[in-house]
Amino acid sequence: MKTYDYRQFDPLVHSRIRLSVLAILVSVDDAEFTYLREQVKATDGNLGAHLRKLEDGGYVQVTKHFVDRKPHTRYRITDTGRQAFQGYVDNLERLLNAEPEDLEGKAAG
Repeated sequence: MKTYDYRQFDPLVHSRIRLSVLAILVSVDDAEFTYLREQVKATDGNLGAHLRKLEDGGYVQVTKHFVDRKPHTRYRITDTGRQAFQGYVDNLERLLNAEPEDLEGKAAG
């Protein structure tokens, strides 16, 4: 790769919480909100806002139902989300494996 461009990173995936959620969801069929909250260590409101962005972007699918009058919300990664996550990982690997002369804006020295 010649001249690495940071803009190749998908801004929807790049958030620490959204990246963490997608990393979890690629390894499971689906996950309940409370499980994601515990794994990511986010507040309900913060996690909910990030999940909404992923849902609006078509990266996750949400299913809501009630069990004993309690709401249960489950999330599943979509094919679009899986491709976006893999693209993010691929870009990160390219950055980590790039030769110094391939990186844009070399450090002054």
